[in-house]
Amino acid sequence: MYKSYFFNVLLLLLFTSCNYYKEYVTTDVTYEVDYDHQQMDWGKPDSSSFKFQTDVEIQKRNNTSESLGLQINAFGAFDVYWDGVLVGRNGQMAKSSRAEVPGTETSYYQIPKKLSNLGKHTVILIGSQVYNREAERGIDVKLKNYLQLHRSPLVVVSFMNLMAGAFLIAGIYYFFLYINSTRKELAVLLFGIICLLFFCLLIIEYVKYYLEIPYDQFYTRLKIIGWLTFAISMLVPWYFMLQFEFKRKKLFLILLFISLLAVYIGYYGHYDISAAYFTITARFFSIIIAIDAAIRKTKGGLIVAAGLLAGVVVNYFMFYDFGLFIAFTILVLCMLYLHTIRAKAMEEAHNASLLLSSRLQLELIKKNIQPHFLRNTLTSLIDWIEESPKEGVVFIRALAEEFDIMNDIAEDTLITIRQEIDLCRRHLEVMSFRKEICYEWQEEEIDEKETIPPAIFHTIIENGITHSLPPEQGCIVFCLKFTREKQFKQYTLLTFAKNRKAKKEKRIGTGFKYIEARLTESYGTNWSFDSHSVEKGWETIIKIFD
Repeated sequence: MYKSYFFNVLLLLLFTSCNYYKEYVTTDVTYEVDYDHQQMDWGKPDSSSFKFQTDVEIQKRNNTSESLGLQINAFGAFDVYWDGVLVGRNGQMAKSSRAEVPGTETSYYQIPKKLSNLGKHTVILIGSQVYNREAERGIDVKLKNYLQLHRSPLVVVSFMNLMAGAFLIAGIYYFFLYINSTRKELAVLLFGIICLLFFCLLIIEYVKYYLEIPYDQFYTRLKIIGWLTFAISMLVPWYFMLQFEFKRKKLFLILLFISLLAVYIGYYGHYDISAAYFTITARFFSIIIAIDAAIRKTKGGLIVAAGLLAGVVVNYFMFYDFGLFIAFTILVLCMLYLHTIRAKAMEEAHNASLLLSSRLQLELIKKNIQPHFLRNTLTSLIDWIEESPKEGVVFIRALAEEFDIMNDIAEDTLITIRQEIDLCRRHLEVMSFRKEICYEWQEEEIDEKETIPPAIFHTIIENGITHSLPPEQGCIVFCLKFTREKQFKQYTLLTFAKNRKAKKEKRIGTGFKYIEARLTESYGTNWSFDSHSVEKGWETIIKIFD
């Protein structure tokens, strides 16, 4: 309920910002620009100087106390004349003794009150355009309230700055989350990059209201906007692929890149059009991914699909810039919603792992205090004390040492391999007294720095003791070997003995379930476990992947 309320409030603020913009753009001046009489005289064929003239008719004014303003969008450096009176300069024109100082693409000029009466007026621009002559851009003249000309961009920029700040904070937060997380999730990194890129896109889009950008650098800003939009359009569908576990990631990424590249090449130089098609392409691929997730009943798939479709509606009915940023904001809100779902799933998994860890600790303790084991061990101990007190003392010491080790490691998730080996040795010593069978322990290339979940090999040798026939001569040998490869490390425990014949079909016993649960607790899915009979006896292989 609260998420929905926050979502609606944010959308209301965004739409309100657009209403404010429209309100402040509206002026009390009713006018008409007569472009039929415009003149653009470039002088000599090789000259960069020009003259532009057009008529403006003021038909009605509601408030004559406020000054009128003239907004001119044009490339060049020029002087502006209103009815023959100089009202301002934009840059400095090129002359024989002076190079041109480029003006800005958008400039504003205040009209003297005594010259702003109703009727026709003439606007003349005299200047030069040394740079970007090939652009062949037209000249646009607008007449508005002078105060509103300066106020309207500030209202829009204030709301956009709020959005940019939110994306910057989100980007920094998710970068820190990725850096300090033990699980380096690519989706988290991508989300941080997307937020940062969108912050940069907002800043670059509206930096024109903070900085005076010479007209010869006008297209530099548009190129940066295009590159940022291209990158965002590439990363957003990729993010959804990761979140929804989309199966055909590589194919879709290749198709997406080819589509975006085709738009870039096909509309090169048409910056607004190419940026619009970049976002349309990204939205199209994202909707396909979200709908696929919704069909598969993946959590969040339906909501994200609805959010993306809402972005399409917003972008269709609104001015491009506002529609684009509102659609992107809806998109990011969908991403944040996915993160809340994922965070909840991780929290539930963490709680489940804590319960599993507690259960495994109990299982470990039960392994050596179960009544069957204690009864048989104590019965054997009584016999040894009666027949050979000295050997009985050795038996008692071995049993005590096994319990001491078991008590030390009961609460640990990982122990050193040497602790595990000592536990196995003590257990074999105890079982040799109990069963009066010779058990021998061997090891090869063991790395003392390695760790392993507790009682893993202890459980394997218990199974070996249970399912191996005692030899007529010699000992049952357990040999543990360690090897390390580039992508994994491997433990191989080979039991040299004759295997008992299985009376029933092979099923996963409680011992193997304990081993698999311990491996999952410590390594997730980055492990493999295989246990099978071989000619020499029984072989168990545990691989732990890096």
